[in-house]
Amino acid sequence: MVNVQTLQSIYSDMVGWRRHFHANPELSFKEVETSKRIADLLSSWGLEVRRGVAGTGVVAKLEGAKPGRAIGLRADIDALPIQDEKTASYRSTVSGVMHACGHDGHTAELLAVARYYSLHREEVAGARIFLFQPGEEFLPGGANAMIADGALDGVDAIFGVHLWSPMPYGFAGTRPGPFMASPDEFELELIGRGGHAGLPHESTDALVAGAALVTALQSIVSRNVNPLEEAVLSIGKFNSGSANNVIAERCRLGGTIRTFTPELRAFMRRRFEEVVKHTCELYCCEYTLNYIEGYPPVVNDEQETARWFRVAETIMPGSVLTSERVMAGEDFSYYLNHKPGCFFFVGAGEADGSSAPHHHPRFDIDERAMLNAAKLLIAVADDAASETK
Repeated sequence: MVNVQTLQSIYSDMVGWRRHFHANPELSFKEVETSKRIADLLSSWGLEVRRGVAGTGVVAKLEGAKPGRAIGLRADIDALPIQDEKTASYRSTVSGVMHACGHDGHTAELLAVARYYSLHREEVAGARIFLFQPGEEFLPGGANAMIADGALDGVDAIFGVHLWSPMPYGFAGTRPGPFMASPDEFELELIGRGGHAGLPHESTDALVAGAALVTALQSIVSRNVNPLEEAVLSIGKFNSGSANNVIAERCRLGGTIRTFTPELRAFMRRRFEEVVKHTCELYCCEYTLNYIEGYPPVVNDEQETARWFRVAETIMPGSVLTSERVMAGEDFSYYLNHKPGCFFFVGAGEADGSSAPHHHPRFDIDERAMLNAAKLLIAVADDAASETK
């Protein structure tokens, strides 16, 4: 059983840690001061701490007094290149950088879990491995580098949590199998021949070709993908032209393609490249393409997810949901490719849906959600650790 009284006593510190990280954000793989503060706190509680994992990550280990399995728990620690537009006292003090996705809360709640275990070491079965990971927001992500640096060595199962503003405070959820999508990206430049806008027949208009390509690409999901499968193709940027009376010689597009299965992922890339090639041929343009494969989809282990649902219902009775699949991506997927585990959401938004979305300049969380996340991490880790190897 989770000692709620102990967690409540740590709650004010958890809020303080979260607000410190929020006010002092650091971008992916630049989390120098963040990781130092994390490591200093963990060391002061008597954990075995290793710094510099994946560059700016931290891994800490706590050995319990009782036999059991080693359970990994992970938090991401990086911020985003977004200007904080909140008026809160803890708003970012770093121009153009903010925690706009809840990673400050993830870090604070995992610190609270580590502190909790340090106060109950005699009751702990097995070991707890705490992974404070850099670079989740920036491809290729920090998870693979953490794994390469031995962060999963000896770990039997792993769990992670995302504070989720679309879900109201007081709820938590996940699902077995595919849960979050693979977020591939592309950068595309169309190359035509510029000229006078009054003499378009003497030029090759890259802007017109780009506009046609945007329309053509939108037909892939609607006309080539089984409606019972999930896929997204979104154009996020389109830049072309320099003057009103000049035919654009170049057009630059960028976007993302998201899927849940390897088969559909491969099909979407192949069909995307076919449409680009033939549309550019039709409009007599050349092109350069940089297709960036992002993280694999988050696929939760069936057994560990069943464990999470069983345990979560004891912690938050009547408030545990089977989540829909989400087209956002997460490099926690790499851990799940190596170890059984479960990634889950904890509601951190307003009940009326008015919370700013993730990656928004006014993003914030209901800080009470961190306490729910910590309870769930402790409860599921204790249950998993108690299993016989």
